[in-house]
Amino acid sequence: MSHNIAYSTADKAHVLAFLGGIDNLTDIQQRRLGGIRRDAQAHQDDLDEQGVDWGLSIPEALEHLLAGRTDADAECAGNAYTAALQHIIDHNASDPSHLGTYSKPSTFFGLVDDEMRRLGVPADLLPHGYLYSELPDGFPFVPGSVDGYPAIGHLPLAKAKPAADAYRAVLDRMDPDFRYDVQELIDKLDFEHGEWAFATEKLDWYTQDTLFFKLA
Repeated sequence: MSHNIAYSTADKAHVLAFLGGIDNLTDIQQRRLGGIRRDAQAHQDDLDEQGVDWGLSIPEALEHLLAGRTDADAECAGNAYTAALQHIIDHNASDPSHLGTYSKPSTFFGLVDDEMRRLGVPADLLPHGYLYSELPDGFPFVPGSVDGYPAIGHLPLAKAKPAADAYRAVLDRMDPDFRYDVQELIDKLDFEHGEWAFATEKLDWYTQDTLFFKLA
């Protein structure tokens, strides 16, 4: 089974506002919540058609997150909580972009990490670390999926350029099997850094600070 990795940019505070914040949402956030609930239900309908039962529905998991709780004891409750949280992120972020499709992304990027670590890339910039990093500091605990997917990762936008520069510095010394994918990652991080740097300097209303990764 293949897994897709997508990413988008957001202000992490905009996402965090929905976690336990149901009674404090602004009018704009309430309107956004309507779309989140619709997408959560559509996602659940798709799972139902496939005969997938996580023991907790995505709409139920969403209401739990909004109320500030993640205490369902179903074996696969983490899958539902992660899926629900991703819908919250989606409605508070830029349009998603595609990073890649992998049969075993955790294995592949684990090997990339090993290679980069050998070549001196700092630990906090290794890709597996942020693709599977779950949530930023300050977020409440959300249980992970029992089978690893769906999963959420994140990288502060301020680290996009340092990461791209670190990868570029070692690219020609990496195993050739990794170079294409790492170059793709460099290109995407360069682009996102450029967008972030321009918007931070030129747009007073811009507050996005985080790259969120969606692994499904």
